[in-house]
Amino acid sequence: MSALLPTIAIRELSATNEKLNLVLIYGSIREGRYCDIIANWASAQVRKHQEFALEIVDPAKLSLQPQSEQNPDLHALRTCLDRADAFIVITPEYNHGYPAPLKHLIDSVSREWQAKPLAFVSYGGVSGGLRAVEQLRQVFAELHVATMRNSVSFANAWEQFDDQGRLYAATRAEKSMEMMLAQLHWWAVALKDARRTIPYGIVAT
Repeated sequence: MSALLPTIAIRELSATNEKLNLVLIYGSIREGRYCDIIANWASAQVRKHQEFALEIVDPAKLSLQPQSEQNPDLHALRTCLDRADAFIVITPEYNHGYPAPLKHLIDSVSREWQAKPLAFVSYGGVSGGLRAVEQLRQVFAELHVATMRNSVSFANAWEQFDDQGRLYAATRAEKSMEMMLAQLHWWAVALKDARRTIPYGIVAT
């Protein structure tokens, strides 16, 4: 368990032996996507923390049309996001923006996002995907999601990992990930307690 995580929040969770459900979402469906390497790295960092129970959502493995309750993939997505306490989105930057399939996944559900925290791991060219992240912050604000101030970004990502998906210089990225997860944990605990106390639907519009 990370020393960076809030000790009060960890003590509260430990008392009930309750894990936080963290859903990691792939942002790309392109063939040969680099998203797999980034997501594998991020997943490995999350799995170092016993307070999180990790689930993966990959839009490349989902068919979200038609938009109906009879669509099993859409039902599975809603169920997964509904039980989530927090999210991490792995997003590339394509042409100064985020991918259309990610937007489609986001828009496929609504209430399931509300009053939960979300963090970003981004990658791209010289910007490291940060322009995509800034656009996504606006999207998630409309869905009543609390996005974390800290994020992890990989500029020229293909130069930072070897053929086995290992970072050449891991210390800085791992430190950034630890701080981001600490913030995500704090917000996840606080908002989960708040949702249990007062259903968020009574103030959502």
